[in-house]
Amino acid sequence: MPEEAPKPHKRRVRYSGKHPRSFDQKYKELDPAKYADQIAHIIAKGLTPAGTHRPICVDEILKILDPKPGETAFDATLGYGGHTRQLLPRLLPGGRLFAVDVDTVEMPKTEARLRAEGFGPEALVIRKMNYAGIQGLLGEAGGGFDCVLADLGVSSMQLDNPERGFTFKADGPLDLRLNPERGRPASEFLKTVPAEKLAALLAENADEPHAAVIAAAIKASPAAILTTAQLAAVVQGGLKAAGLKLGEDLAKKSLQRVFMALRIEVNDEFSALDRFLQALPWCLKPGGRAAILTFHSGEDRRVKKAFAAGADSGVYSSVSPGPARPSPAERRSNPRSACAKLRWAVRSAVPAAF
Repeated sequence: MPEEAPKPHKRRVRYSGKHPRSFDQKYKELDPAKYADQIAHIIAKGLTPAGTHRPICVDEILKILDPKPGETAFDATLGYGGHTRQLLPRLLPGGRLFAVDVDTVEMPKTEARLRAEGFGPEALVIRKMNYAGIQGLLGEAGGGFDCVLADLGVSSMQLDNPERGFTFKADGPLDLRLNPERGRPASEFLKTVPAEKLAALLAENADEPHAAVIAAAIKASPAAILTTAQLAAVVQGGLKAAGLKLGEDLAKKSLQRVFMALRIEVNDEFSALDRFLQALPWCLKPGGRAAILTFHSGEDRRVKKAFAAGADSGVYSSVSPGPARPSPAERRSNPRSACAKLRWAVRSAVPAAF
């Protein structure tokens, strides 16, 4: 059998200037195993390397959940696997961690990294599913979990990759779906949503003070809004036409809120969180610990209300008196952690009921 001819060497795409600007040009950041020194340098500057994610409040979460060998844990949002890889060694030997995610783009990459680190399927069970379906894992998990973590933030891998459409900082398709294989992208949603409903969801999902102005500008656009750059231009143009002199920083805040509100709507995130919070007491063993990391007031209100109701009914023996925040050092090191709030609850022995 003749030998195959060697494949020709393919040079990486060159970029102008000293530093790469686009996501796909950041070849060192996108290969952390090969360029560990450069990755450490980027992190030391308070930045997150492209294509990666830095877990938030790790020490605080480990203290709350207190994972022990032989216990069973649940990670509601696997993401880059940062929290999972901190929890897993503390569950061994004999313990298991169930980790779920809906992101069909990033989940296989994360699973491959964790398997390569030696975490086999007997210790780490990964499922493609929404965390709201946690009850469906109870049989496999032995009836309940000792520790449950839900990090509700969007991963940096999703934010940084313009092809996912999560950010206005780089042009890309206006998608915003966590699972690009399901549902409809934000561009399709904007074509059919009435202006009144759009304004309401901008206010509800993101506390946007100029919701009505922005909604009117979006619906008045003569062309369909199909990309992130188009949406950013329409929002900024609408604010300017309304005579709102917000300045660059405040205009950027409005853009952040618009993208967040649309992401929450497209992925039905509040509904999923409500279902998860309702199921959570059923899924914790007596004495089980739950920690939830939120990044928006709408999320935090739901968690606070559910935990308070659980404490009043006796289903939780104790809950956090208020939200914990990332330390000043962490906020300096990782600015994306600044808006995070962490709440916890401990399951009592009282039978749970919907």
